[in-house]
Amino acid sequence: MTQLGDHGDRGGRRDRRSRGDRGERGERGEPDRAAPAPSLREALHAALREAVRGEVAFDATARALTTMDASNYRRVPLGVVAPRDADDVAAALSVCRAHGVPVVPRGGGTSIAGQATGTGVVLDFTRHMNRIVSLDPAARTAVVQPGVVLDRLQEAAAPHGLRFGPDPSTHGRCTLGGMIGNNSCGSHSVAWGTTADSVRELKVITGRGQRLTLGRDWAGAPEGLRPLVDGELARLRTGFPALPRRISGYALDALLPEKGADVARSFCGSEGTLGVLTEAVVRLVEAPARVRWPCWRTRTRARRPTRRPDCCRTGR
Repeated sequence: MTQLGDHGDRGGRRDRRSRGDRGERGERGEPDRAAPAPSLREALHAALREAVRGEVAFDATARALTTMDASNYRRVPLGVVAPRDADDVAAALSVCRAHGVPVVPRGGGTSIAGQATGTGVVLDFTRHMNRIVSLDPAARTAVVQPGVVLDRLQEAAAPHGLRFGPDPSTHGRCTLGGMIGNNSCGSHSVAWGTTADSVRELKVITGRGQRLTLGRDWAGAPEGLRPLVDGELARLRTGFPALPRRISGYALDALLPEKGADVARSFCGSEGTLGVLTEAVVRLVEAPARVRWPCWRTRTRARRPTRRPDCCRTGR
C-alpha cells in the first residue's frame, strides 16, 4: 500500500529511488554499495522499540516477508514496524526522519510495480490498523483504517445493499490504504470510477510529522499549497488529459476551484510520497440487485477460450 517516501495499499517509490536504494542486492543482482552500516541499523532498531508501542522487527524473517510485492522487484528493508495507531505512525516517522531513513507503508503487497517495497523501514498496517471504524448506511459512508482488506469492507456493506465501488482483481488481499495510494480501480471502473471517486476525507501524517485532515474546498491543505495552485491555474487546466481512468501521476487538477479544490482527491495515487494515511472516510454505492450473465450465448463465448484443446480430451 500503497504512502510517504514511503498504504495505498503505491508506497513511496519516488522517494526511495531518488536515494539510489536497491536493497541488499539490486534488481540485477549486484551488491548494494550503499547498504547501511550495522551501527545505524542497531541505533534505529533501539529508537523505534522505545518510541513505538506496536511490534518492531529487524530479524531476517520479518525483513524477508516484506522484501517483495506482486512484482519482480526485490528490496530488502532495514526492518518492519506494525503500528497500533496514528500515534505509533507519527513516532515511527519521527525516529526515521531523525536517522535519515525512508519509510515504506505497506498493505497487502499486491502492487505490480514495486510500490510496496523499499530499503527503509516498512510500516505494516495489516496487523493492527485494519479495522472498519464505522459504517453509516444512511449516509453511504464508511470510516476505515489503511489496513482494511477490500473484501472485509464489502462483506460489512453487503447486508445494507451497499458496496465499495472499485473492484481490483486482488480484492481478497488488497487494502484500502494501498488502493488510495495507487488510486486503484478495477474491471468495472466505467461504472464505479477509481478510488479517488470514492474518497470523502483522509487523515494523513506528513514526512515532517504534521497531521492533516484532507477534504474538499482546501480542507487540510498544507501552508502554501493554495497560492501555488492559484499561480498555475492555466497550466493545470490544459495540462491534464480528460481520461475517465487516469490514475498515474499527481492529480493536481483535482485542486482546481471548478473541481472543488479537493485536497483528499489529489492525495490519491501519490504512491505515498505526500504522507502516510492513517484513516479514510470512503463513499459507498448501491450494490446491483442481481449479478448474472447477459445471456447463455455470451456465457458460452466467454468460456470457449478456456476449454481444453481436443488433443487433451482424445489423448492424441
